Amino acid sequence: MKYEVNQERACYLGLVVGDGEPSLYQVVVHNDDFTPMEFVVEVLETFFYMERGKAIEVMLNAHVNGNATCGCYTKEVAETKIIKITEHATTREHPLVFSMELM
Repeated sequence: MKYEVNQERACYLGLVVGDGEPSLYQVVVHNDDFTPMEFVVEVLETFFYMERGKAIEVMLNAHVNGNATCGCYTKEVAETKIIKITEHATTREHPLVFSMELM
């Protein structure tokens, strides 16, 4: 019996995904002193489909530690999320920064 690996869940848990699977990237939110916390929560709810409690938890983690992982995605999905979030934040004049890191 072959077990399928939920890559996003494996990434979130810090597990290594087997050979032949696409590489995953962590999308990371970075703390800044200017973006309102409520805006960060809105972004996490909207672009990462987080429930409010989880979005607040991730935002506070970034606030306290300087950054926090929002999710794990293929390279193309991670890049697209970062581009869309950056456009969204820029149009609202917030300097919110997200990055991606290879797992």
